[in-house]
Amino acid sequence: MIYILKGHDLRHAVEEMILHLLPTVITEQAETEKGDYCISKLEIDGQNAKATAIVRIGDRIEQKSKEAILPNADELANKRVLTEIIKLSIYNAIMMFLDKAPEWGSLTGVRPAKLARGLMDRGLTRAEAAVQFREKFGVSAERTALTMRAAAYAQNTIELLPENSVSLYIGIPFCPSRCAYCSFVSQSIEKSAGLIPPYVDSICEEIKRTGEIVANSKRVLSSVYMGGGTPTTLSPEQLEKIMLCVRNSFDMSNLIEYTVEAGRPDTITAEKMQAIKLGGADRVSINPQTMNDEVLKNIGRHHNADDVIKAYEIARKTGFSVINMDTIAGLAGDTPDSFENTINTLIGLNPENITVHTLAIKRGADLYDKEANANQYSSVKTMLDTGSKLLSSAGYGPYYLYRQKFTAGGFENVGWCKPNTENIYNIAMMEEIQSILSVGAGAVSKLVDLKTGKITRFVNPKYPKEYMESSERIILGKQKLFHVF
Repeated sequence: MIYILKGHDLRHAVEEMILHLLPTVITEQAETEKGDYCISKLEIDGQNAKATAIVRIGDRIEQKSKEAILPNADELANKRVLTEIIKLSIYNAIMMFLDKAPEWGSLTGVRPAKLARGLMDRGLTRAEAAVQFREKFGVSAERTALTMRAAAYAQNTIELLPENSVSLYIGIPFCPSRCAYCSFVSQSIEKSAGLIPPYVDSICEEIKRTGEIVANSKRVLSSVYMGGGTPTTLSPEQLEKIMLCVRNSFDMSNLIEYTVEAGRPDTITAEKMQAIKLGGADRVSINPQTMNDEVLKNIGRHHNADDVIKAYEIARKTGFSVINMDTIAGLAGDTPDSFENTINTLIGLNPENITVHTLAIKRGADLYDKEANANQYSSVKTMLDTGSKLLSSAGYGPYYLYRQKFTAGGFENVGWCKPNTENIYNIAMMEEIQSILSVGAGAVSKLVDLKTGKITRFVNPKYPKEYMESSERIILGKQKLFHVF
């Protein structure tokens, strides 16, 4: 499908909406109106704005318009309104060709709960915000309810965190091997084991210098999250070295939680769990993804379901107060029945948190195929809806929620928790309610201005070798980031 812009250059909004509804190849053209196309037209007269979408698919043409009054508060506020009406006009036009609406309606954004909180901040009640989600944006009743529950957890976290608090993310970009669906920047130790010792030295130096920045800015540390990759690819001694460096570099007296993403069960040993516990962490995440051995083989995992249970028992015996377990809906070879078995098995283990992801295929993953991925709508919806019912019945609540591009069926990722066990870092990071300082290769630091909502980012070099060669530039960038803030 081609698309044509008239009267505006908000091509990202147009592309997002077309791909949201029609996973296909799209290209921009200037005037050609042959074949399938979408014309997005914008007219502005003073404060009045009108977006019109003309869509042709096959021999049929549909046209829909959406109007709004510009607030004229500032350029960003006006752009937000224009983007919304452009998207809605295209959504309404393309929906004339579809049998049913997506579960998320016209919403293409990553953070639905943040949108819900924004509506409530502007004076709407929770019930009124839910009506907007259903009637204005076309979100299903189930996804609306999920969003409102996640928004409530986020609001509670906002009230819990001091205004001068920050969280620390520690990135360990190494894995035992690369899973078939993965698109994260991570190094397989089969090829990159020699990089690990110097990487540990480099990240410890960045942790030390970042601790100095936090202390000088009179900020307090509320949470620490070590993720990856797979942090437990490191040896017990390497884990101990990094965690000791954190303790020596930061004032830990205001810390609410400390999480290490232990990750793949085939990397988890009693010695590593003990090192993590002694290092100060009170939470770990064990990520089976599925309890179906055949599916584990399909995605390139080197463990089986029994290994997951053994790893969980090791973590539980070590004494962690909260254990999270990750699953993925939509993996190759998985079915609604086997996914239901996975959820029931995990509930039976009784972890405090269970995270349900939807498979997201991105460029760089072995399984990259947007169209085939989107066509999993029916089976993935069944998986997620069944998981939601089972987890709710078992006493878990949806404490954070986010979406990614090109997920199977266009669905979401949800973190479920038992009462009072939500992960503060996950909420703060996803809802952008707190500044996050990140260390390590590919780590993204985000400084959040709580008064204006402005977010300023600083991105570390992606690859370990490049990262290790850039230590001074990284620290200077972080110092400038805090100075501007």
